[in-house]
Amino acid sequence: MARLRDCLPRLMVMIRSLLFWSLVYCYCGLCASIYLLKLLWSIGQRPAQTFRRAAREHPPACLNDPSLGTHCYVRIKDSGLRFHYVAAGERGKPLMLLLHGFPEFWYSWRHQLREFKSEYRVVALDLRGYGETDAPVHRENYKLDCLITDIKDILDSLGYSKCVLIGHDWGGMIAWLIAICYPEMVMKLIVINFPHPNVFTEYILRHPAQLFKSSYYYFFQIPWFPEFMFSINDFKALRHLFTSHSTGIGRKGCQLTTEDLEAYIYIFSQPGALSGPINHYRNIFSCLPLKHHMVTTPTLLLWGEKDAFMEVEMAEVTKIYVNNYFRLTILSEASHWLQQEQPDIVNKLIWTFLKEETRKKD
Repeated sequence: MARLRDCLPRLMVMIRSLLFWSLVYCYCGLCASIYLLKLLWSIGQRPAQTFRRAAREHPPACLNDPSLGTHCYVRIKDSGLRFHYVAAGERGKPLMLLLHGFPEFWYSWRHQLREFKSEYRVVALDLRGYGETDAPVHRENYKLDCLITDIKDILDSLGYSKCVLIGHDWGGMIAWLIAICYPEMVMKLIVINFPHPNVFTEYILRHPAQLFKSSYYYFFQIPWFPEFMFSINDFKALRHLFTSHSTGIGRKGCQLTTEDLEAYIYIFSQPGALSGPINHYRNIFSCLPLKHHMVTTPTLLLWGEKDAFMEVEMAEVTKIYVNNYFRLTILSEASHWLQQEQPDIVNKLIWTFLKEETRKKD
């Protein structure tokens, strides 16, 4: 009987693990079936257009706008990877490091590069596998440990020991992890539309609505097919994410110009440009939940209430994982693409947070 009691916790862990991975693979299959039906429908309706892709040899002028900063590269000694970033503001000023989400790249921070360069050295990074940053081929090279180490190594290469860290979406996930693993590196943490990682993993298993909104996490576990689906109809899925009524920037927000949208399509239409970004998601289920999860850095969480991918309730729960000053601001009528849609409001909220004295909560 005593031996049974000792084995029971281990048995429960095994059962939970089995149920979890059964859910993952079943939902992967369901998502693949749905997208396959969409593909067949598109082929049936417009066979020629489905596989049409316009040639894009030259970047839009907005990507070389000098008002956004200077294009720079840094090669990390240990990994050998070359990272691309755009930097604005004088060297020697405090570092503000910006981490983008999916499917984005450094350009999603254009409004913040212009805004904060007066007092910071602002660096908008292309994450591993994105844009002009090197993209390792194997999915194992995109584990969360690798992504965390990237940020630490980049800080070292830039000559900084700490920074103001800002992340949106998947970049928000990485920002949370940096603050957890290397709190001495983060002076202040600002996350946009992504909850604490443990909140996300716990919430998604208990709330079917969030499971549905996060269906792309499961779809991305499938080899090559997600990349293919993004590219059909000349990257219609990418356009849809930013411009549709359901997932795009809100009508009251700062809309993407035709050139802005073309910049995104140019970056992700380059050969192999989708595999790296999607590989980020192909390791997530083996890395979460976290063993160490408390954040001890002053934290600002900004959230668009109309986020099509993340339920707002997760933002409220996040505060239990922050053992320091925590401020949550929810913007009504705002979407997932907050720093692009409401740049003036977001920038003002960030300035306020950066300039105020924050006390560690008891």
